[in-house]
Amino acid sequence: MDGSVVLWAIIFIVLLIIILSSIKVVREYQRLVVFRLGRSLGAKGPGVVFLIPILDKAVWADLRELYFEIPSQTCITKDNAPIDIDFLIYSRVTDPTLSVVQVGNFAGASQGIATTTLRAVIGDIALDDVLAKREDINRLLRAKLDEVTERWGVKVTSVEIREIVPPKAIQDAMNRQMSAERERRAMVTESEGKRQAAILVAEGDKQSAILKAEGDRQASVLRAEGFSLALEKIFGAAKAIDEKTMVLQYFEALKALGASAATKYIFPLEFLEFLKPLKGFAEKAVNQGGK
Repeated sequence: MDGSVVLWAIIFIVLLIIILSSIKVVREYQRLVVFRLGRSLGAKGPGVVFLIPILDKAVWADLRELYFEIPSQTCITKDNAPIDIDFLIYSRVTDPTLSVVQVGNFAGASQGIATTTLRAVIGDIALDDVLAKREDINRLLRAKLDEVTERWGVKVTSVEIREIVPPKAIQDAMNRQMSAERERRAMVTESEGKRQAAILVAEGDKQSAILKAEGDRQASVLRAEGFSLALEKIFGAAKAIDEKTMVLQYFEALKALGASAATKYIFPLEFLEFLKPLKGFAEKAVNQGGK
């Protein structure tokens, strides 16, 4: 009795293990490629997948985007310059069945095809273009790799060159070129600064000369206007002088001459003309007195 109970217990445990192993829970980013008696039944999932014990075998496939690191590879450029390049490949499975059936080791196969494709691509490009056109090389590598991996049910989404190391001699030449370019830019910047400074100084001198000339012109105008006003005042004062004033001025002059020690006096002929008004004034005064 005890032996039969133990036997049934063992059978129950074995059946439970078999049943539990036949139930697979497939996540959203996974697929289960099922083979029944060696024949592919396709991809199953996501969710719960039931397998027939002994008859069904399953292979897991990951649909997430994965990356493979390609170690540094020495390539020869079109102009026979050796360079070391390492890069990353990003890919994802688009057909789980093909990724299981068509390729045994996708990671190893991808690395092998990537290295050969890289050498082929770099061999058609000159060194300067390799250093300057990294994005173009990335796109070209991705396109060529995708052509191969498409039959494996895998899509190459991106290829990123991580580092390009040229030979030491070329690095030294590049460093010298960069130093020379920096010195040239510094000299250009310095000469441009001097030119701008000279332009500013010349512009300042020009403005100073213009202002000085304008000041001189204004001063000349003001002097001319002052002289004109003075002449106008003198002319106005001269017009206000009558014959009596002129006669008195002549008498004042004669008085000054009489006070001198000279014994001879010279009278201009115009003096007789000034005496005529004086004579007229005298006669007028006499006539007024007689009355």
